[in-house]
Amino acid sequence: MNLGSLVSETRNPQTMDLDALSTLELVNRFNQQDTLVALAVKETLPEVAKAVDAAADALKAGGRIIYMGAGTSGRLGVLDASECPPTFGVQHGLV
Repeated sequence: MNLGSLVSETRNPQTMDLDALSTLELVNRFNQQDTLVALAVKETLPEVAKAVDAAADALKAGGRIIYMGAGTSGRLGVLDASECPPTFGVQHGLV
């Protein structure tokens, strides 16, 4: 699999000129691009619901949630997992 060909691993052609924009144009561009995220997620809601149901079933069957990542994504996973016990009252080691 060529991971470099994934859209998430390429530069956004709509943000190639950020350095030439005024501050107002810049924040407008960010806002415009952010709205696309919600639309993209909306298209995948049936798959997201299936994933949530599968995770809930796994937890009910005695499973646990394991975060995996490298670099920043790994550090964010550790940070998020460490917040689960105090925020949601789950046992340490479940996440």
